[in-house]
Amino acid sequence: MRAAPLVVAAFAAGLAGAVMAAAAVKLEARVDLSDQLMTVRLEGETIATWPVSTARPGKVTPTGTFRPQALSPDHRSTLYDGAPMPWSIFFHGNYAIHGTDQVDRLGAPASAGCIRLAPENARILFNLVREVGMDAVRIVIQP
Repeated sequence: MRAAPLVVAAFAAGLAGAVMAAAAVKLEARVDLSDQLMTVRLEGETIATWPVSTARPGKVTPTGTFRPQALSPDHRSTLYDGAPMPWSIFFHGNYAIHGTDQVDRLGAPASAGCIRLAPENARILFNLVREVGMDAVRIVIQP
């Protein structure tokens, strides 16, 4: 009989923790696929808007809300002949936000699915993610 109150208390504590975790988003990188733009918000304030390149025709950039899964400052693609992917923020399997040397293609779909940024912007975002912690970051990709 005494277990029931403990289960209820544990559930309530877990629910409160989940609500607190959801409220703890400090950094949001929002990508608009139709406009090929990323808006970066730190603690609710817009701090940057940058052009991006996402999936070219025949490829897909996933949509939805994601958390960073891994950071790699000097990554090279294992799928595309070692192509440089500096300042990679992996968010969905092999999909990442990363710098590109094809800055002339930013603002238009050009990637195999990743979200490309100018290298200096990718570095800024990478350092922000590292500073606030991956659990406090949301990546939102909308059509």
